[in-house]
Amino acid sequence: MGKENGLKVLVIGRGGREHALVWKISQSPKVKEVYCAPGNAGISEIATTVDITENNIDALIQFAKNNQIDITVVGSEAPLISGIVDAFKAAGLKAYGPTKDAAQIEGSKSFAKQLMKKYNIPTAAYEIFDLKEEAIEYVKSQKTPIVIKADGLAAGKGVIIPYTHDEAFQAIEHIMEEKALGEAGNQIVIEEYLEGKEISLMAFVDGETVVPMITAQDHKAAYDNDQGPNTGGMGAYAPVPFVTDRDLKQAVEKILVPTAKAMVAEGRSFTGILYAGLMLTAQGPKVIEFNARFGDPEAQVVLPLLKTDIIDIIIASFEQRLHEVPIIWSHQSALAVVLVSGGYPGKYQTGFEINGLSSFKKKDPRNLIFHAGTSYQKDKVFTASGRVLAVTAIGDDLQSCREQVYSNITKINFNGMYYRKDIGNKALNYL
Repeated sequence: MGKENGLKVLVIGRGGREHALVWKISQSPKVKEVYCAPGNAGISEIATTVDITENNIDALIQFAKNNQIDITVVGSEAPLISGIVDAFKAAGLKAYGPTKDAAQIEGSKSFAKQLMKKYNIPTAAYEIFDLKEEAIEYVKSQKTPIVIKADGLAAGKGVIIPYTHDEAFQAIEHIMEEKALGEAGNQIVIEEYLEGKEISLMAFVDGETVVPMITAQDHKAAYDNDQGPNTGGMGAYAPVPFVTDRDLKQAVEKILVPTAKAMVAEGRSFTGILYAGLMLTAQGPKVIEFNARFGDPEAQVVLPLLKTDIIDIIIASFEQRLHEVPIIWSHQSALAVVLVSGGYPGKYQTGFEINGLSSFKKKDPRNLIFHAGTSYQKDKVFTASGRVLAVTAIGDDLQSCREQVYSNITKINFNGMYYRKDIGNKALNYL
């Protein structure tokens, strides 16, 4: 299929994950044109951006119909949980991602925990609470550290790990009484704190077919050495050198495959990207959380290492023949460091010009910049959100990737720019 009579693809979302998806999809020889709604400044350089927000499902359907879009790829979680895939299907359109019922695995922490309990999928011991007073009483009887999670979507900021009982009481107050996370905190899940090494394992899923991707490790804490509040992610690398073949086998056979089968058994068959945040404990891998889409910034390091045409994977998933597609990965490594606005994940200012991006204009497949929160104003790029850019490098090993990324970062600046200096250190310390 030549480009001239190829597919038209719409990607939904505005972050670094969507930039990585647009970048990957646009490489397919089967694709003629890529659109992104609403997109960002970086995405607009390689695709046509569309001024429709992710949650305006009716307008997105109308756009897809008017522009004869062949495939819509839903990048971000909120529209999935709102049922965008169901709405597109009802309109006779193809959208890649889980249905509303299947996306509950991310949309509700309590649903996910109850599913894992019912089907004996390894995870931390937990209790679910609707009332602040009962949550506080429960915490009094538990040891710390402990994990407190808002039930609903909180943009990666819904997990708090208090190290004292007083901190735990404050966290419960913060989520349930002060409504710091809005409706997402109407119900909370309190879990035991798992000891071990944390990794991200994503998989292409089509019903009961599960094809794992290469492993990645996210860095959620805002500051070096995993200090400070949780964020949407400050950097990532792939693959993870300390994950053994045994770890991976256990994770696939005891977690990913049973979860896909459980969703089918529950009448919530999952198609799309199943993301498992795992802790490698002394007892084997255990689930910290599930997401119903690519991780961000994990997508920015995993997608550059995918050699198989992603469009082939998506089409096969629509046709329930994912098992027929050989999915091949590069033997290289990738590492990304996220540049954020000063103050993130708390209060921050936007609207600052980003300098130095022109030095990356030449097409170098080893050095990539994935835009997250950026906008164009009069041919200049400005900051538009907390997470601004993911500076990514691909190389033969993690050490060379790390050196390249931190060298590239010195060429970029904007007012208040902050980033972690230790992305990848855990892997290198292991090596």
